[in-house]
Amino acid sequence: MASAHDFTFSGIDNKPIDLKQYAGKPVLVVNVASFCGFTPQYRELQKLYETYGPKGLVVLGVPSNDFGAQEPKTEPEIAKFCETSYGVTFPMTAKQKVVGADAHGLYQWISGEGGEAVAPKWNFHKYLIDKTGKLSGSWPSKVSPTSPEITGQIDMMLAG
Repeated sequence: MASAHDFTFSGIDNKPIDLKQYAGKPVLVVNVASFCGFTPQYRELQKLYETYGPKGLVVLGVPSNDFGAQEPKTEPEIAKFCETSYGVTFPMTAKQKVVGADAHGLYQWISGEGGEAVAPKWNFHKYLIDKTGKLSGSWPSKVSPTSPEITGQIDMMLAG
């Protein structure tokens, strides 16, 4: 049976991001965009990364232009925007498709695991992958990255 650890992304810097390297750590995967009403969530994602990263949490931003064409920038432009506007230091992938038949394999796997109900419907959909690579949580755009429902699950994973 497949797990999230079976997938690799191209990083925003063109270096590969092999999810196997995150085995043993929880990973919060978020499809992101620069021109979305939810874009200020970058700030909260960075706060999560600073708070929980030293304890083992990985935050992975996945830029996508799938919703409302809200990520038209190139990878270097996205990286600069995230760094200068929100101080982002967590890993980011190259721009990806996250819905449809040509979606990145991880997103196809997520939809296979959780069904259509968990497929991303908009930018800033959040997925929590547990230490073994299993899908453990899914939250829509409107749920804040620092909400108790997400941080509570992260706390449990890091403790257990």
